Amino acid sequence: MGQEITIMHTGFILGSALLIVGASLACSSANASATIIPNPALDAPLAGVKGERTAVLAGGCFWGVEAVFEHVKGVTKVASGYSGGSAETAQYRTVTTRETGHAESVRIVYDPSQISYGQLLKVFFSVAHDPTELNRQGPDTGTQYRSAIFYGSDEQKRIAEAYIAQLNKAKVFRSPIVTKVSALQAFYEAEGYHQDYLAHHPDEPYIIYNDLPKVENLKKYFPDLYKAK
Repeated sequence: MGQEITIMHTGFILGSALLIVGASLACSSANASATIIPNPALDAPLAGVKGERTAVLAGGCFWGVEAVFEHVKGVTKVASGYSGGSAETAQYRTVTTRETGHAESVRIVYDPSQISYGQLLKVFFSVAHDPTELNRQGPDTGTQYRSAIFYGSDEQKRIAEAYIAQLNKAKVFRSPIVTKVSALQAFYEAEGYHQDYLAHHPDEPYIIYNDLPKVENLKKYFPDLYKAK
């Protein structure tokens, strides 16, 4: 990635040729339709004035999750990074060992007067990833690809836990949601070559089969929230 040719996101060590193979294997799951879900019954009201709040979410490879939220109205900045482990192990090559406790995560800075935390979670659960897959997303396997919400306040915790309970009770998904809700200890930005990866590499097979469909589903199912970057 970037200056490094080796990529670990499909569970193989991928050079340019093997990347095509991994992406092809992922095609069927990556291009699946988004799951249409109800609004959260418990949510924070929109703020009366502009402001800045942060959400940290993990849902598989951070490239695609980052790309989705960069197209959400009310979101002002998104960064790929690592959460769940220590500063000493917050490097990509170390995280791929699956022994650091880190999850590939995204930090989302948003204006609470334009979009609520619950609406961010609705996008997260419906088009950004599959919350029923345990320690994997599509072709990517390992605990670093787990589904997780790292809450930064008691309000975020209440909204996240209530929404998961609501969706499970309604059996919106075929399987129970496995997303872990944990307190945010720290977020460590990933290496520069991971940032805005989709925008810099739109023609890579991995991006075409795994991540571009997520952005298209956002545009299709959430036209009122979608913004062109």
